[in-house]
Amino acid sequence: MTRPSPRNVGLAARREPPSTARPVTVVARSLAADESTGLHTHVWGQFTYALDGVLRVSAGNSSWIVPPLRAIWIEAGTPHEVISLEAAHMRLLCVATERSPFARDLEVVEVSPLLRESIEALEQLGFGDLSLRARLLSELILDELPRTATRPIRVPLPADKRLKSLCQGLLDSPGSPQTLEDWARQVGASERTLARLFERELGLSFGQWRQQVRLAHAAPMIARGVPMSQVAEQLGYASQSAFSAMFKKTFGSTPTAFFHKRA
Repeated sequence: MTRPSPRNVGLAARREPPSTARPVTVVARSLAADESTGLHTHVWGQFTYALDGVLRVSAGNSSWIVPPLRAIWIEAGTPHEVISLEAAHMRLLCVATERSPFARDLEVVEVSPLLRESIEALEQLGFGDLSLRARLLSELILDELPRTATRPIRVPLPADKRLKSLCQGLLDSPGSPQTLEDWARQVGASERTLARLFERELGLSFGQWRQQVRLAHAAPMIARGVPMSQVAEQLGYASQSAFSAMFKKTFGSTPTAFFHKRA
């Protein structure tokens, strides 16, 4: 089912730019379901973390799904948009450009207990605090971030018109049982051509890309408590156990553990 277009709420949250003296600052922000920040950039790097709810972050020709316990790093100057698939309470970490903890523009990380508690402690100090404690917490966060990189739920999008038609069809109906051969007849290209386009444009096989799409659709359903059996059925899996087995093989944890906050 196609979701309604998100409402653009702009960038109303107050931010304190990071500095050499304090390379990390924290902003709290809440988004209702289907709200959007709009496409924008920052002059600092940003680490976006949802305490609860599910986010979709779009940049370039890809979208990343960010559930609780996951977060995304966005390099300074990278145009991006954040959309809440479910109501979300976020913590935005603004990081001085020269202190970027990652080599890539976008990186998904798992929020470890240490990272979570460090963010909370830094937030409690408030803006403008340049104490030794604030500096030490900033350094701890920057040291912990690159240690927690994890496999993301990423959905890249193609440029080729035939492949774009196929991908849009699967985005609209992720549970479709159609094979690559079926899609080839529908979009007017050979199965071999489509397979080659998937690898060349998206860096994934047809099966891998479809799996990412299904995971992206699963995120908001699981987060709002839809029974796993219904999630599996809507996404085209023969059973709940088949979906759970695929998920655990991909992420090393069950869907429930992945999408719900641990104590």
